[in-house]
Amino acid sequence: MCEKNKIFLSIIIPARNEQENLEETIDSIFPFINKDMTEIIIVNDHSTDNTAMVAEKISKKKAQVKLVHNLNEPGFANALKTGFSHAKGEYVLPVMADGCDGPETINLMIERAKAGFDLVCGCRYMKNGGKCGGPKFQNFFSKFVCLSLYFFAGIPTRDVSNAFKMYRRKLLQQICLKEKGFAISMEAALKFHFKGYKICDVPTVWLGRKKGKSKFKLSKTFPYVKLYLNAIVESWKP
Repeated sequence: MCEKNKIFLSIIIPARNEQENLEETIDSIFPFINKDMTEIIIVNDHSTDNTAMVAEKISKKKAQVKLVHNLNEPGFANALKTGFSHAKGEYVLPVMADGCDGPETINLMIERAKAGFDLVCGCRYMKNGGKCGGPKFQNFFSKFVCLSLYFFAGIPTRDVSNAFKMYRRKLLQQICLKEKGFAISMEAALKFHFKGYKICDVPTVWLGRKKGKSKFKLSKTFPYVKLYLNAIVESWKP
């Protein structure tokens, strides 16, 4: 990676036991980035398989890629925060290691970021967006939460729960994120909204994982319910 160029985008990839998917996910991203202005940070999240070894191999072949380790408690939120703490880009973009996020969306996200938006949300629930695969209950729950907050609470994104979002890093550093799991993405988006930051949607298509085991559990919906109710209350305050 060229050190003379300012990094515009830091892509953060939390990875726990993703040895089967990681290299394919990285390869799918490269056609859609400016290699001189992008860094890719793989965060090994206490993997018990060969994820770290695979990531180290990739980093030796691709100068834009580096491997860091989550030294805190295992979990998506701590892995993400670890990645954020190492990021140098003006914007940061979490990308799932299992390849579910559509990398073709990245260029459109960058366009909107350069147009002045502080948070650009990859949206599955708008025209040209979509979701293929995944547990049926998870799909229903996600769509209900996202669209009801958009229509009834004035949240300016139709996909507040999606992790695939591009944040202005200096603003992200100013908010305190407390969630410990995947709901950290919804928490961050809501806090951006209530602070008055500029938010927009771009369509993206989410694809269910091809390899490995999903980390979704029914119990993981409870933090979303809490954030949902808090957002409703906050939005309806006189």
